[in-house]
Amino acid sequence: MGLSFDEAVKAILSPGSGTPLELVEAEVRGVRMQVFKNAPQHLGQFFDLARFHGDKTFLVYEGERWSFAKTMEHVDALAYLLVNTYNVKKGDRVAVAMRNYPEWVVSFAAITSIGAISVSMNSWWTEDEMDFALRDSGATVLICDEQRYATGRATCEELSVKALVVRAEASLPAGVDQWESVLPHGAKHPGASIDSDDDATILYTSGTTGRPKGAVSTHRAVISALMSFVARTAVENLREGVTPGSDSVDPAFILIVPLFHVTGCVPVMLGCFVGGTKLVIMYKWDAEKALHIIQDEKITTFIGVPTQSWDLVNHPRFGEFDTSSLRQVGGGGAPAPAPLVEKVAESVPQGGPQLGYGMTETNAYGPGNRGHDYITHPTSTGRWIPPMRVEVRDEDGRTLPRGERGEICMFGPMLIRGYWNRPDATAETIRDGWLYTGDAGYIDEEGFVYIQDRIKDMILRGGENVYSAEVETAIYEHPAVHEAAVFGVPHERLGEEVAVAILVNEGHSMTAQDLWAHLDGKIASFKVPSKVVFMTEPLPRNAAGKFLKRELRERVAKGELSATSR
Repeated sequence: MGLSFDEAVKAILSPGSGTPLELVEAEVRGVRMQVFKNAPQHLGQFFDLARFHGDKTFLVYEGERWSFAKTMEHVDALAYLLVNTYNVKKGDRVAVAMRNYPEWVVSFAAITSIGAISVSMNSWWTEDEMDFALRDSGATVLICDEQRYATGRATCEELSVKALVVRAEASLPAGVDQWESVLPHGAKHPGASIDSDDDATILYTSGTTGRPKGAVSTHRAVISALMSFVARTAVENLREGVTPGSDSVDPAFILIVPLFHVTGCVPVMLGCFVGGTKLVIMYKWDAEKALHIIQDEKITTFIGVPTQSWDLVNHPRFGEFDTSSLRQVGGGGAPAPAPLVEKVAESVPQGGPQLGYGMTETNAYGPGNRGHDYITHPTSTGRWIPPMRVEVRDEDGRTLPRGERGEICMFGPMLIRGYWNRPDATAETIRDGWLYTGDAGYIDEEGFVYIQDRIKDMILRGGENVYSAEVETAIYEHPAVHEAAVFGVPHERLGEEVAVAILVNEGHSMTAQDLWAHLDGKIASFKVPSKVVFMTEPLPRNAAGKFLKRELRERVAKGELSATSR
């Protein structure tokens, strides 16, 4: 019989325990908190650990197999190129915009290991969105694929941003480098002097006011999140009486989420990088192809959004494939419906479902739920372990007792330090070291966290955050629109889909097709409403003049409002 949750946490993490994951008190940016005593000082030291894995397979992509040695040879060469040819210095921003290619992994490691800041660009962005992020971050170099270069070319030329293009098939303009032609293979890593609290990454999150915000993490924050994931696994293994290394199947992950997302970048990619674990990269999500990969590569861990878990276990050919290697199926990005939890538990007899509640602002780490706990508490996002702390607070910032509903707040060394060039947004979201998540919920007597609603006006579509204000801003640019309210409606596979209710200006006419044509190229496709309702009367508002989006959502769900679907 394994230990209780609290006993396992104490055994693994307590100060003075002498374990590799022991916690100690420290001051981080003026705030006292617990940190990992044995944490590396910066990500470069983490990547150096990968060199010990030598010829062991690390990355698998469309028939390509990259060993750890080959990956680090490329990391060293790119680091040399960035420092000695592109003159990238500590603190400079280098943007990465490409599909999930092995070069994305190499780029991230090279950038952060020389003390520069890796800026993750959303591959689905339009030209306008990429233009904003390049200008906002002040990136001096863009490492990208051909499609993303085409999207950012005009901005790069205007701002003299150096472009390095991977896997280019067509000829490139003068002054634009091709990865395969300029990478100095065999060059030694130039090294760097990096402190724990130096900036390491900028990941852009959807903005509440029409523009994304650059969430900035330090080396300590990213490393703390990575070690926290390791600690959570150690705690759960101890509870379940699992001995590390006793499984006959070697760990292997499948990458099914974008690397520009915090989940794909930190727990999946970086977790495999430092853990010596095989990572199989999918070109694009396809449930049947994923089943082939799981069978052929003996995948043990499947981490994505619930949409992908749903697609996998409900695929009509699921039973035809050997999925006996699977130990964990789940991820984060959206709450999973209880039937999905049960279906995963049935479909993965050697393992089970899991769920994590993390954000870009926490480097994907947060309360987690797996195994027996998940089956008995299927609507909970789970419990947290130190060094993270979680509280529920009221509107005045006072901590509420267990069982009472309020805003979920998180604290710990894995949090971002703030938003790039946005002290206003930083002050609003992070107060006295506590992150105010914008999610409403409660904590029960056992310490399980339950998310019930969102305080922020946000839609969670298949793991993508869509802020209503950003979409509404684009819609209001159409001359026929008098009023527009964007809201989420339930969707079995995506969790939520984007809907909009529109009141057309007098004397104008408009169709859903007109709206979709208007939004094409203005905002990323996943933000475009897939359900459009045209109202014949003013949209419902409360006494303060705000749209009653909950009422609109309920009326659409009940069929009281007719919607045109895309």
